[in-house]
Amino acid sequence: MGESSRKVDILIVGAGFGGLHMLHEARNRGLSALLVEAAEDVGGAWYWNRYPGARCDVESLVYSYSFSPEIDAEWTWSERYSGQKEIQAYLRFVSERLDLRRDIVFKRRVVAARFDEERSRWDIGCDCGLTIDARYCVMATGPITVPTLPDIPGIESFKGALFHTARWPEDEPDFAGKKVGVIGTGSSGTQLIPIVAGMAEKLTVFLRTPNFTVPARNGPMPAEQVREWGNRRSEVRAAMWRGEIAGVGDVHMPEELRLTRTTPASDFTPEKRREILEARWSYGGAALQGSFRDVMTDAAVNDEVADFVREKIRAIVTDPERARLLTPTGYHLGTKRLCVGTDYYETYNRANVEIEDVQSAPIECFTETGVRVGGRDIPLDIMVFATGFDALTGALGEIDLRGRGGLAIQDAWAEGPRTYLGLAVHGFPNLFLIGGPGSPSVFSNVVMTNEYQVSLIADLIAHAASLGLDTIDADEDAQEGWSEHVSKVVEHTLLAKAKSWYVGANIEGKPRTILAYAGGVPTYRARCDAVQSAGFEGFRFSGTNVAVETPAHSHQHDGVQ
Repeated sequence: MGESSRKVDILIVGAGFGGLHMLHEARNRGLSALLVEAAEDVGGAWYWNRYPGARCDVESLVYSYSFSPEIDAEWTWSERYSGQKEIQAYLRFVSERLDLRRDIVFKRRVVAARFDEERSRWDIGCDCGLTIDARYCVMATGPITVPTLPDIPGIESFKGALFHTARWPEDEPDFAGKKVGVIGTGSSGTQLIPIVAGMAEKLTVFLRTPNFTVPARNGPMPAEQVREWGNRRSEVRAAMWRGEIAGVGDVHMPEELRLTRTTPASDFTPEKRREILEARWSYGGAALQGSFRDVMTDAAVNDEVADFVREKIRAIVTDPERARLLTPTGYHLGTKRLCVGTDYYETYNRANVEIEDVQSAPIECFTETGVRVGGRDIPLDIMVFATGFDALTGALGEIDLRGRGGLAIQDAWAEGPRTYLGLAVHGFPNLFLIGGPGSPSVFSNVVMTNEYQVSLIADLIAHAASLGLDTIDADEDAQEGWSEHVSKVVEHTLLAKAKSWYVGANIEGKPRTILAYAGGVPTYRARCDAVQSAGFEGFRFSGTNVAVETPAHSHQHDGVQ
């Protein structure tokens, strides 16, 4: 085949953490592989989200690969929470260190993928005319890939500059002396706003639903912590898999404080609970959400933690009306992603920062020179959309992805995504997902979870080969059992009442259903390990003349907690 067509064992889409590892693992398993990436370089979400202040909210030391001791030893992180540039540099280093780039095609976007039932292979088409014939297709497209824009009339008439945080230009916009607007106060907006406020003549934040934001307490990586990590990384990661700690930061907490995350709040006096919350606020990061075991299951406990944050907002923001506008109400802490920022609330004490309450008076329209709110024209030179993503399913929905009988993924998921273990979709043989719906994904350290899924996919393919078979499909009953379990687990948590992108509430017409598995990484891994030990139960293996169906019901899905 020529340059316009390729034939491989496995086609991987996306050069983020999951895709790069999948490419490396496929090679190690003796599979010919090709990775297609729409961007000009590796990085995935960390390539596209390069807005000012973009930073990870998981500690750097554990937001990294564990599969290669050499890479682990050769790379040193400079900060507790790494910025976008450093994370992308790390992935570039990995791609070069493992010689992955020779099997990556950049600046090519997969637009169609169709399963050929006669050949049991995938026919994949790219926007450039490149076609790929692959036995297996792995979608490492990431859970937060497709950005969304608000539906505001007249956007085409605005003569200023428009930017989305998830499609930031390589040439940094100049905010100096400019009137800048920001729509969106989720994770991206929370990180962006303090940086832009320090550069712009005036910053107007169009605030609809305020989020809970906690301080990161970011800073240079202490040398002694790096040394300790070198000695204890295996121990720390094993404890994370067991759910005993959330990250390396927990190791450096006093033991009494660390153990509270596995203890119900009722085991402590009100005074002790306050002490724990103060200590975790001072420590920084998302540790506050893990203050007690039942923060996400007991409304009263959640209210206590949320009230603590509300009190902090009122103490930091000097103007009472601004503090009121910035105080989240009407939903539980953690049911929208908890934001981790630096000087976020302090920024609203600046004289050049204004809040427009668009919950009370929505933006009516764009004008040539700005936006109109409540009949008032607000002049702007730049508008920044920090308005989030069509999460977990959006990237697959943009591809003309068709399985058996030409079934489109959009039709298969018309009532919400259904997967088996978040790895496979019935009717789409030899198609695998990394970080997809029904897996822990955004409810976990995605790097750690992705690594496990990569190994599981490789083992699944190897198991089929050991049977002399080359077609793998999820059993429909097994998929239904897992999907019902994913839904039932949420019923025991406050997430059941959420109206957030976790359930697709930010996308008009998207089915309201929990998109990620909230049962915890240890439970998820235990279930997958049991599936593998039972010969990959719940998957159907077939070849030219033979089909092997593994049992789908040997485990009680709904009983796993």
